Amino acid sequence: MSTATGKATENTTTMAKVGQMAPDFNMPSTKNIETLAENVKLSDYKGKWLILLFYPLDFTFVCPTELIHFSDRLDELNGIGAEVLGVSTDSVHSHRAWLKTPQDQNGIEGVTYPIASDVGGKLSRAYNILVEEANIALRGLYIINPEGVLQYAVVHDLNIGRSVDEVLRVLQGLQTGGLCSADWTPGQENLKV
Repeated sequence: MSTATGKATENTTTMAKVGQMAPDFNMPSTKNIETLAENVKLSDYKGKWLILLFYPLDFTFVCPTELIHFSDRLDELNGIGAEVLGVSTDSVHSHRAWLKTPQDQNGIEGVTYPIASDVGGKLSRAYNILVEEANIALRGLYIINPEGVLQYAVVHDLNIGRSVDEVLRVLQGLQTGGLCSADWTPGQENLKV
């Protein structure tokens, strides 16, 4: 729950809504790729912007292009106070195998941010992107502010990837705290009212 100003008052596991607290999570992850014994939690990102990057399946075709592209630009994202967390309904063991597979063999070797396992689809369901009959997530991208409030949500069908440039633009716009016009770009002034 939150107030109209976006200030957090309570964290629940209800449906995700922009302007309210992001649904909490605690999922197995690849934070420790060797042991797979380190879960990832929303509280791990307190004080940072979080880009929550849902994708359908490991070892597919569009997914590696996205995950690799976000990893290639991770320094830029980290440079403006943001972290990235990949999430799919595949097991953490599948994630590890994919992370250890070379890119020229349809793997994502070299991706440096963690990938979480939402096997039962609980978090995907909370974000209303779970395709129930297939138990896979649509391509959902969410930006959560340092206080844990969901600030941005975009969902794509399975066959189209997302743009890191657009995510950077939106994130920097959100960080201004002001009003950003259509096609606003970093460096431009906010709207005056």
